[in-house]
Amino acid sequence: MFKKSDEHKQLDVFSSPIEYLKDSTMNYYLKNDSWHNQFRKQVVMRVDESTFSVLYTQITGAPNASIRVLIGMMILKEAHGWSDEQLFESCNFNLLTRSALGLMSLEDAVPVASTYYLFRHNLVKYSKEHGVDLYKKCQEQITASQILEFNVSGKQVRMDSKLLGSNIAWLSRYELIHETLRLFIAQREEFIYKKSLSKDEFSLIKSIQEETGNKVVYRSTKSEIDARLIALGKLMYRFVVLFKSNNYGKYKTLKTVFEQQYSLSKEKMVLPLENEKISAKSIQSPHDTDAHYRDKDGNKVKGYSANITETCDQPAQDGEPVLNLITNTQVEVVSTQDNSYLKPALTNTQEILPNNIEKVYTDGAYNSVENQEYCQNNDINLLLSAMQGATPRYDITLDKQDNNGLIVTDNKTGEIIQAQQVKTRKDPTQKKWKIKTEEGGYRYFDMESVRAATLRQKLKDIPIQETNIRNNVEATIFQLGYHYSNDKSRYRSLAKHKLWAYSRSLWINFVRIMKYVTQLCQRTLFGQKLPNYIVNICYSMQIIVFAVVAKIITNKNPKIMHFSTF
Repeated sequence: MFKKSDEHKQLDVFSSPIEYLKDSTMNYYLKNDSWHNQFRKQVVMRVDESTFSVLYTQITGAPNASIRVLIGMMILKEAHGWSDEQLFESCNFNLLTRSALGLMSLEDAVPVASTYYLFRHNLVKYSKEHGVDLYKKCQEQITASQILEFNVSGKQVRMDSKLLGSNIAWLSRYELIHETLRLFIAQREEFIYKKSLSKDEFSLIKSIQEETGNKVVYRSTKSEIDARLIALGKLMYRFVVLFKSNNYGKYKTLKTVFEQQYSLSKEKMVLPLENEKISAKSIQSPHDTDAHYRDKDGNKVKGYSANITETCDQPAQDGEPVLNLITNTQVEVVSTQDNSYLKPALTNTQEILPNNIEKVYTDGAYNSVENQEYCQNNDINLLLSAMQGATPRYDITLDKQDNNGLIVTDNKTGEIIQAQQVKTRKDPTQKKWKIKTEEGGYRYFDMESVRAATLRQKLKDIPIQETNIRNNVEATIFQLGYHYSNDKSRYRSLAKHKLWAYSRSLWINFVRIMKYVTQLCQRTLFGQKLPNYIVNICYSMQIIVFAVVAKIITNKNPKIMHFSTF
């Protein structure tokens, strides 16, 4: 059964690191605003472990390590871009890392690797089976408590997205099919050779096992690749039929790739699909079946898309520091359009903010009729930095004197044209207009065109100072992928990218809190900034008082060997 960690551990005097540290080293270790003490206070101790109680039952047993520590380890790993080996090395031998996780005694054991991996595995498994992302709930709970403590308003928010490549090689169509078959054959080799396949099929299977797809492509002509592509498709279909009743392991991937890459005629002829008929949502690699393909303004990515929503409260006139935090992190396949992020992001953000959202700053990719209606219904002012697409040649406005009239302005010539109303056959009630162009043809406008033109004019009227508020979210996007300078992650699968993104977001928020707390400590004293040396003197005085009191207590009662660390 689930059991919470002890929040008030008692520490043996002889196992305390303080006993072995001297002077400035001890000062930094005890200093309240040192990163490790702040991380333990602002992140680790805010984790509500009961969120994860569903992972532990009478059948699965109780957690054999503190969930707070496991969550802290996941965040620190992504904070520093560590490998798993570096993570465990630091947790075992770095006193500051141990302190950050709440391992205050030298005798406190770090969770073993198997416990750490099992916890991550259970998070992913529970999300797939129940549709509930426990780690995301934990992120929101931590952020909500931080917002409450530091009085983050959140009346204004902004968002942006980032494309992130999966840790997979770029495969051609042939290489994808070849590699999918190779993995399936390796998994089912024992059973395949028991099947009644032809001599040519066994020869093809052997060649797939002996040579990788990229080598085949390198030495073959286009006609040879085309012929082999058909042969691989026929073999794929044979496996799909033969192993239909044993659909475990790589079978699902094999079947999906076949359906996405080939067509089957009525005569059971296997033919490769035309390239233009293959969806961008098709499997890009058998090593990461979640990854999709997207070409965004020439930026070709096979992987995922991360969307960040954060508060953007502005500093007060008196220079009082302001704290802005990431309130929502979304990770989806790369083919996901930006405008699909807005509604769920604002809904989830509103749940953890103390005030109603009044303004949201985004770029033109988030614009849609649905999003405009959602913001209007919730009294949210959607401020777009621009609209997608080139500037139209014609500006259009409804004629105020004629309800059915439309005034069209040619931006190229400056000519004002009175449009003629036309009736549509499909829906006679729908308003539609037309004008005659210079080429002699007709240009048509409808109410959607009017709405877009009105929105463009509204964006022109927004002061530049206000539209620039959105820009700083790009710095957050940069920090999110800080360790991935080539925009390619070290992970595969959607679930692992979500764990990464939530951890990075929590770390970014922590760094902002650290900076904010430091700024508050250095706030004005009688209108003047408090010098750093005075701040350090205050910390030194606290440490001296602590040491003197501890010495007095120990001298009076040597049997006292424990004291609270939290």
